[in-house]
Amino acid sequence: MRENNIAMRSLLIMFFIQLLCLNANAFNVNDHRIAVLVNDQLITSYDVIQRMKLSAILSGIEITEENNNKLVNNVVDELIKEKLKNQKINEYGISVSENEYLEQEFIFYQNNPINKTDIIKIFEINDIKYSEFKKYLVDEISWQKLISGMYYRLTSTSKIEIEEIIRKNPNISEETAKNIIVQRQLDLKSNKMIRDLFNEATIEYK
Repeated sequence: MRENNIAMRSLLIMFFIQLLCLNANAFNVNDHRIAVLVNDQLITSYDVIQRMKLSAILSGIEITEENNNKLVNNVVDELIKEKLKNQKINEYGISVSENEYLEQEFIFYQNNPINKTDIIKIFEINDIKYSEFKKYLVDEISWQKLISGMYYRLTSTSKIEIEEIIRKNPNISEETAKNIIVQRQLDLKSNKMIRDLFNEATIEYK
């Protein structure tokens, strides 16, 4: 079964490499063919192309013949994980307020060398709706809220860990060091849950 999935995945990657190498207009193809089924939820070729464009813009990389394979592979994995995470988010009824979203959006622009006006223009040129970017951030917030709600009470910090982080980063406070330690533990829990969801899922590459 795993070998069949790998073979189908390879065919899927080859399809997108051919599509993206045709010309620049390939990104504007309104193609909604099914690419992957994740527990009966659809990921279309259009979804993959849109996410490739979004990821390339946010990471500041150019999509070329040389990196197509890796980018498609990463994007398909990302979209599959999002489907699985959203199933868990919906199961627990996690929601994100407008203020929570705006705070996360503010942090994003603080940490990146681009402003909202410019990114909206770039999205328009590349036929990407800003709502897709908003959904991307909301999904991230929702997942973090879920993981924190499930595991935060199980986290702990030690004086040795705090001192080690401050030794490597003398300018940070003890509270920041504690937050770093807690976030690392939450990230480990998050990664484990995603692996478990992935292993339990029914995934079909079309």
